[in-house]
Amino acid sequence: MQLYNKLSAEERARLIDEAGKDRLTISFYTYHHIGNPQVLRNHLFITWDNLDVLGRIYVANEGINAQLSLPADRFHEFKDHLDSISFLNGIRLNVAVEQYNKSFLKLKVKVREKIVADGLNDDTFDVTDIGVHLKAKKFNELISKEETVLVDMRNHYESEIGHFEGAVTPDVDTFRDSLDIIEDDLKEHKEDKNLVMYCTGGIRCEKASAYFKHKGFKNVYQLEGGIIEYMRQVNQDGVDNKFKGQNFVFDERRAERISDDVISNCHQCGEPFDSHVNCANEACHLLFIQCPKCQEKMDTCCSTECQEIIKLPFEEQKELRKGTHNSNKIFKKGRSPKLKYKA
Repeated sequence: MQLYNKLSAEERARLIDEAGKDRLTISFYTYHHIGNPQVLRNHLFITWDNLDVLGRIYVANEGINAQLSLPADRFHEFKDHLDSISFLNGIRLNVAVEQYNKSFLKLKVKVREKIVADGLNDDTFDVTDIGVHLKAKKFNELISKEETVLVDMRNHYESEIGHFEGAVTPDVDTFRDSLDIIEDDLKEHKEDKNLVMYCTGGIRCEKASAYFKHKGFKNVYQLEGGIIEYMRQVNQDGVDNKFKGQNFVFDERRAERISDDVISNCHQCGEPFDSHVNCANEACHLLFIQCPKCQEKMDTCCSTECQEIIKLPFEEQKELRKGTHNSNKIFKKGRSPKLKYKA
């Protein structure tokens, strides 16, 4: 029985083109005690593989975190399957603002220690004692008040291309890094300020709100469903859009356009631009912002060194990559000394 992906990204892309069907990009999460994550993981893979679901899904004892795509005409089958699992019955699904048929090219269902790498010891506080969920209209009302502090719970490369007006955007590489910084910056206002948080789909705020309540913050709120659900309500209910720029997403799209505002710059020439690329040198693969002119001039590379490497024969490039591991360094674009106009 097949329990893992067997097709390459190129093969899957070709099959998607041949199918000629529109696909939906969807995300969801929930915290729930799962006794045997491996059993659930296998069940999800077998069922979703048959439904032509592609994506990245993490299952842990604490719950599930999923970002995926599927053929639009199979959505109801997929939803029926979710509803057949007790703790996923009726779960809110965040549907992407912008659809792209190749947002995911493989199905990866993985068992992890946590569904978000937060670095926290959950035994030290009540993770279910979360903040107040806010819908878009109430969120807009609350963030307009002087006694409110709005905090972006995402990383620097996410908030750099788009964020809410007036938000505090911590200059951090990871979610865990932001928690102590925020607590220290707001330690004098734990009782007299409203702490309002937001992230992409809501999952980081779910844990952060419980953590900050544990740390003594009295008035803790979070944007329900994150930026994705906020925009759905903006479009559906006519709520004023307070988000400027693009919403960074962790799939092949890299971002969703939320407003026409361009709030960031090309990291190589400084011109206004807000789309990320990965350095064409596979041994580097650095994530950074590069405008079309620089992309053409630099062959989609972050530096002249990488540009020289990609001109070498493939086997020589492969040899140079031996023993290297990119890890999360690819996201630290704002720290790279190679980029003149870094954040």
